[in-house]
Amino acid sequence: MKLKRNYLLLLMLVLGLTSGSLGAQTAAPNLGIPVIRGLEFANNGQEASLSLTLILLLSVLSLAPALVMMLTSFTKVIIVFDFVRRALALQNMPPNQVLFGLALFITLFIMAPTLQEFNKEALQPYTAGKQSTSRFFETGIQPFRRFMIKQIGKDGAKEIGLFVSLSGKPAADFKSLDDIDSYILIPAFMLSEIKKAFIIGILIFIPFIVIDLVVASTLMSMGMIMLPPAMISLPFKIILFILVDGWHLITYNLVRSYGGI
Repeated sequence: MKLKRNYLLLLMLVLGLTSGSLGAQTAAPNLGIPVIRGLEFANNGQEASLSLTLILLLSVLSLAPALVMMLTSFTKVIIVFDFVRRALALQNMPPNQVLFGLALFITLFIMAPTLQEFNKEALQPYTAGKQSTSRFFETGIQPFRRFMIKQIGKDGAKEIGLFVSLSGKPAADFKSLDDIDSYILIPAFMLSEIKKAFIIGILIFIPFIVIDLVVASTLMSMGMIMLPPAMISLPFKIILFILVDGWHLITYNLVRSYGGI
């Protein structure tokens, strides 16, 4: 009897859950379409447009990290800094947060003229209501396009040709770099920046490799085979880097490569 009572209670519980889920399924189609809070209180179209503009700007801000990597010098700067850390054979020193913060502020320093031009030509007229949203995006991309075209120069002709050929458009349609679409120019600029960063990284590695070779050959000649050469060469690398003021030289040449000084 006790076992049958437990079965009955279990059956009632299952039926109750099933009926509840069925009721929820039948009630679901009656739900109204969700609205954006604030728009229902708009008195006119201008207030609704302002709310939608704020939502659009917040959406653009969520894409800010990708835009920073695509349209600025951040990619090149952070790759070079990572090469420095690897050449010194340091695992997490400086930490990633420090390197990213330093790279970000150096990027702001390099991009300051472009950002000022963007603020003058696009942002201020847009906030003053003198430009539409479509016109804002059209004029806002122009300072960054000029920056990318200047940095690509003649050395990036190979990267541009790659994406022009992949796009399927005839090369005769592009008489100058100004005629190239942004979706072709941006990846070509990024590839050009990565290539330049790797060239700088190789030049950074060379003196530290020489130190490793000298230390390894010295230890072999002394018969210290079991002693790791990296353990001995690490202090010499750091001393050399400090004596030549490495961070100053690297930062100076990175900024100079963009014509910032």
